[in-house]
Amino acid sequence: MRADNLTDPKQVPKVLGATATKPEVAVNMVQNGSHETTLNATVGEPGVEWVIENVDLVVVVVYLVGALALGLWYGWRRRADPLEYFLAGRESSWPLVGLSIYASNISSTSLVGLAGNAYAYGIAVYSYEWMAVVVLVMIAAVMLPGLVRAKIYTLPELLHHMYCPAARYYFSALNIFINVILQTAGSLYAGALLLQVLLPGWAPWHIMAALAVMAGLYTVLGGLTAVMVTDAVQALILGAGSIAMTVSAVQKAGGWSAVLAAQPPGYVSIIRPLDDPSVPWLGLPGVFLLGFYFFATNQFMAQRLLSVKSVEHGQWGVMLAAALKLPGLFIMVLPGLAARVLYPELEKPDMVYPTLLFDMLPPGMRGLVLSGFLAALMSMLDSTMNGVATLVTMDFVRLARPSMSQKQLFLVGQGVTVAVMVLAVGWAPQIQYFSSLYQYLQKILAYTVSPVLALYMAGVFWGGGTPCASIVTLVTGTLVGVAVFLANEVFDVIHLHFLYMPPLLLVLSALVLITVSLLSRNSEADCERFRLWSFQDFQKETEALRDRPLWQNYRVHSLFLLIVTATIIGIFW
Repeated sequence: MRADNLTDPKQVPKVLGATATKPEVAVNMVQNGSHETTLNATVGEPGVEWVIENVDLVVVVVYLVGALALGLWYGWRRRADPLEYFLAGRESSWPLVGLSIYASNISSTSLVGLAGNAYAYGIAVYSYEWMAVVVLVMIAAVMLPGLVRAKIYTLPELLHHMYCPAARYYFSALNIFINVILQTAGSLYAGALLLQVLLPGWAPWHIMAALAVMAGLYTVLGGLTAVMVTDAVQALILGAGSIAMTVSAVQKAGGWSAVLAAQPPGYVSIIRPLDDPSVPWLGLPGVFLLGFYFFATNQFMAQRLLSVKSVEHGQWGVMLAAALKLPGLFIMVLPGLAARVLYPELEKPDMVYPTLLFDMLPPGMRGLVLSGFLAALMSMLDSTMNGVATLVTMDFVRLARPSMSQKQLFLVGQGVTVAVMVLAVGWAPQIQYFSSLYQYLQKILAYTVSPVLALYMAGVFWGGGTPCASIVTLVTGTLVGVAVFLANEVFDVIHLHFLYMPPLLLVLSALVLITVSLLSRNSEADCERFRLWSFQDFQKETEALRDRPLWQNYRVHSLFLLIVTATIIGIFW
């Protein structure tokens, strides 16, 4: 089926309850021969108008007003203090931490991307979800105690203590770039992708600007406390909306058994062969590394770990977030399989989520699911804006101007938040030139984060890296990553799946770091630098946990979650 045939009324899903009185409003978000996706609605071609009922509008407006009011209320209560603005005063409790991690992770790009990828390739995309459980367990056991003890503001600050200021500047700049260009702009793009069918007269960037302002308003005023409180509420709305869509889609498709029976061979397998275009089994180490970067070193996610009131609250919060990731197979991936039964000829996989939203759900329920989508979008936006503001203020401005007062740093953070909104809105329309939203997000990370991961992992488990070696590793790893990206993705000289790149580049970076470190040590003082974890730390924690009841022991939680994860993989092997 050609892309331009999607505007044929026979090929476009008919929307329940729609009154198609405006045939000039047609959804034309399709992938053409040049892999270009257009956000703009096509005018003058036959199509279907997706409409929203008044009751849906009421639900959405109530959600938006409530989220803004909650965020602004916490904003007015806060003090003009960088510690409170950037790290919620280091008083975050475990429920808030867990729900906020989950809501910030399951962004609008995930809702659109997971369902779309499942529609195109099957449930192998769930590997990003179950692997997150493994990553979060590792963070709780190995990294979180050291992070809490370090009393730092940003994750790049660790590289300053482990190696040198240059490593800190490099990773902070990379974090800022990724969070603005990928996370914030990607979320705005996904929001415009869905909302333009409701606002066909709006230009995409108008929608993106409105979304950014809504999320930015309470983020600017309230900082991380406002962000985390609204995230916690949005996580509940997101979960309810996702469950509602899944139940409706599966019922309309004839039930769970009918959905599974209708799939092509391999579509209901999580572990896929090497020729799988989505997630081949050899790419799973790459999935782990991308997850480790995202949860453990990306500022906008790890900022929640730095804000906890104690190590225990941090570990319990991480366990809650891991538990919430497991149902993703059923409430975020499965709708993509149901859509294959309901709409077997959708041309653009990223249209699965909005098609199900507007076609499957009755009035009222549609408003709830749309609120869940907006909740995911707002959670990502407020988190990335606050995270980037923290990086710019604490890694660059504070170091360049150490004489600045706490009040001045606070005002700088607010100004940076506004700047992030503007930059993201300006870049987001460019994402349309990538053939897949999920492809856009994952590929860029695959070629850029491995050198930094090598520094972090060496700093956690070894502690023998030198400042000189860290700089050589970052430069070498980055140059090789760019060269391989051009060869593999642009000029098509080599043909390797992008998930193979993170482990290969990590091994290269680790070899460079170890070799140069051994050659550049000048004294015994260089042999052991700052470390996050040691076996002695593990032994002390074991002693402390002996007096804890099982329900308070995060190691028991971890084991249970890993067993459930292995069971799911075994069922859908």
